[in-house]
Amino acid sequence: MSSLVFPTGFLGLQLVKRRTPQWNTQVQESVSGKESRLNKRSSPLMIYELAFELLRDDLAVSDMRKLVGFYNAVQGSFDTFLYQDPYWNSVTAHSFGTGDGATKVFQLTATFKDSTGYGWPEVIQNLNGTPSIYNNGTLQTVTTNYTISSTGVVTYVTAPGAGVALTWTGGWYYRCRFMDDTLDLSEILSKWWALKKLQFRSVRL
Repeated sequence: MSSLVFPTGFLGLQLVKRRTPQWNTQVQESVSGKESRLNKRSSPLMIYELAFELLRDDLAVSDMRKLVGFYNAVQGSFDTFLYQDPYWNSVTAHSFGTGDGATKVFQLTATFKDSTGYGWPEVIQNLNGTPSIYNNGTLQTVTTNYTISSTGVVTYVTAPGAGVALTWTGGWYYRCRFMDDTLDLSEILSKWWALKKLQFRSVRL
């Protein structure tokens, strides 16, 4: 499991990108037409698709070699890497639980939604930096009040009281893997390359 971060700053990244939430639902239909459904995933995974219209290999810093080098470093779909979603990578004073006076262990989560709309909490496991943890708006001190694991599990020294709002501020990556073991690069001009589709998906620890 690598800690490599997907590179940025490519000149030829196509503006149209895809970000697809994916659930896993098992549906069984009876002869009457009535359905029973089983949700086999606690929160959505993400599928990403990028397109590179131009990857230049005639520059001091080669876009093509940067991408291919990274792809080979994680051995295609074999190893995982970290990806920072450009639109959903941090929260401020975001809820991740409510104290009940007994529970000490809470998983950091984040909910992608409009301020007045619906949403579902995603599990946050790959933190970018050290988050700030608050109880009813009061900043808590790491090790004194709580510890936090590498997968975003907050363990309090003393269980938060009943009704205490638990919030956090911080950023994260998605841990991902490439979905294919080949890169279909095309040379459109001498040392100018294109890649029509690069797909990868998030994975859980």
